Amino acid sequence: DVATANIAAALDAGCHVVVGTSGLTGQQYDQIDAHARRVGRGVLACGNFALSAVLMMKFSELATRWFPRCEVIDYAGGGKIDAPSGTARELAHRVGRAGASAPEVALDEVQGERDARGAHLDGVQVHSVRLPSFVLAVESIFGATDERLTIRHDAGSSAEPYVGGALLAIQRVGGLIGLARGLDQVLDM
Repeated sequence: DVATANIAAALDAGCHVVVGTSGLTGQQYDQIDAHARRVGRGVLACGNFALSAVLMMKFSELATRWFPRCEVIDYAGGGKIDAPSGTARELAHRVGRAGASAPEVALDEVQGERDARGAHLDGVQVHSVRLPSFVLAVESIFGATDERLTIRHDAGSSAEPYVGGALLAIQRVGGLIGLARGLDQVLDM
């Protein structure tokens, strides 16, 4: 894998690393963490550098404590080939780790087209919509009896929302040893 090879090469050269690629597996993250710790460097893996996306993930983790039933919807333009997006994958990982519960109806009990319930990632149902007019949007929807909470991030087409977060990551990765997932890990440093 090119991404993990590049990360390893940078770590071996004595660099701290900011990762902006999506699609890394849990096993790859574990390997990166072990490598970074072995060489005494930090790696900051950010599924998204936009501060609104970072806060959406953080708020969603917090909401999971009170609303464990959660599903994620990922929106992008019709030409986006990865589904779900890296942002949606990271969100599912985080709310799953925070305690999001499995769907009420087990997936093997779904009648009709099981795929209509989306992908099951880290214990969370994730649905990807790919249509013209979307750039990137991700929402977490939490449900409880007679109430629902939606937390959503929408991105426009410019790079501007990502610049501040990327600069923050670059400035703060040097204070880490090992792997940290998410820009929110360094917001208060």
